[in-house]
Amino acid sequence: MDWMQRWELASYVVTALGLPLAVVTFIYQQRRERDNEDEEAYQMLSDAYIDFLKIVLANPDLPLRETAAPQHLSDEQERRMHIIYQMLISLFERAYLVAWTDETEGLAARRWASWDDYMREWLACDAFRNQLMTLLRGEDPAFARHMMRLAEAGRGHPLDP
Repeated sequence: MDWMQRWELASYVVTALGLPLAVVTFIYQQRRERDNEDEEAYQMLSDAYIDFLKIVLANPDLPLRETAAPQHLSDEQERRMHIIYQMLISLFERAYLVAWTDETEGLAARRWASWDDYMREWLACDAFRNQLMTLLRGEDPAFARHMMRLAEAGRGHPLDP
């Protein structure tokens, strides 16, 4: 076997083994990159929720987390409360658009479950739930439907439109 045949044989080996290995490596790298992007997006959402909770803590005079609807709020308190709820609904919409999945298992499903829990927790607060129809105006239709389903499921009766 002369050197030209050896080179030809080597090129066949590289083509037969190297090309599939390159494709598998490329797919693996793409999947890792997508997972990293998903993790980064989830972390940014989590950080935004923590920042939101700091706003809630900074407003102790507002019954934001109370299950019963507040009584006798001033106009200024009602405006602040509504703005804070607008911030929350915006955050929930972003989480829905970024993290929602219909998968029932896996990391994406676990990530979504935490946001679903947050939404249900806030919908248990009458003040937030009572403002839901106003807050959902102009939001993503699929997100709005999702929030309405959660609100109805949490209370056992449909909301008035």
